[in-house]
Amino acid sequence: MVIVMKQDQGEKTEALKNRAEKIGLQVIVTYGAGQNILALVGDTRKVELSYFEGEPGVEKVYRIQEPYKLASRYANRVDTIIEIEGRKIGGHNFTIIAGPCSVETEAQIIETAIKVKAYGADFLRGGAFKPRTSPYSFQGLGLEGLKFLRKAKEETGLPIVTELMDPHDIDDVYKYADIIQIGARNMQNFSLLREVGRCDRPILLKRGMSSTIQEFLMSAEYIMSEGNERVILCERGIRTFETHMRNTLDLNVVTAIREMSHLPILIDPSHATGKVAMVDPASRAAAAIGAHGLIIEVHNNPKEALCDGPQSLYPEEFKQLNNTVRKIHSLVQKEAAC
Repeated sequence: MVIVMKQDQGEKTEALKNRAEKIGLQVIVTYGAGQNILALVGDTRKVELSYFEGEPGVEKVYRIQEPYKLASRYANRVDTIIEIEGRKIGGHNFTIIAGPCSVETEAQIIETAIKVKAYGADFLRGGAFKPRTSPYSFQGLGLEGLKFLRKAKEETGLPIVTELMDPHDIDDVYKYADIIQIGARNMQNFSLLREVGRCDRPILLKRGMSSTIQEFLMSAEYIMSEGNERVILCERGIRTFETHMRNTLDLNVVTAIREMSHLPILIDPSHATGKVAMVDPASRAAAAIGAHGLIIEVHNNPKEALCDGPQSLYPEEFKQLNNTVRKIHSLVQKEAAC
């Protein structure tokens, strides 16, 4: 159930929030420009619309039919913009997260961080805990990797994006990460989603390799239902019958998400294609179709990378990609404004 307030109804919004909470509902309030929206979560089936319609300051009351209540576009007509250390994700902003798949050494992550910062990245990515298909593959440096990421941030000022795999590691990841990533394999790890929903770090949620868009949004709903509304969605390719690429990049998800939800949506062309030659074209397409940004794998020496070398760009290749996609985004924004 959603309640739309008339303009400038701050005190009445709080009174209505208290009224809803007294009957056992959770209330998420979005304070917009001159208009507040209350999303009521819980068993609203027995609550008549008239219970709130007659209250002072109420403009409209309606039910949300989708199972994802808080992530729904109906819960928030305005795009969510998430700000981290002066950098904004969502809305008309185009954000680029870049860095290696895995943190391998202190020198490697700092060198890469310096270069991606110089070439236009907004955030630094790097995995300290790595989910791998084979138990014999490099699994990441763990806490030591997180400490190397901190040193890279101190060197460059780039906020850190890194993956959390296990609830037991949440305190360490929380301490070092500015954005906590939940990978594709954990998209439906509901206990983990609830855990990160209780923390105050933004969450980058990657789509599962075989998940529908509704399942994707329902996973976001798990996080938001625990109180953390700062969720960033990320499409990283889905599994189809095609074997030429690592995965199949579903660009349609951008249009669908922007229609269905207010949350920002990024594209990961590195994992979606698995081939370095495809990363730049896929990135251009993402910018053209209206994605809110990219997460790109960049390594100072991809040929020696311990993880995902074949899909990682050299820093100089990232420089060219960054310049191109930002021009495309700017043109799309100008076209939309006309």
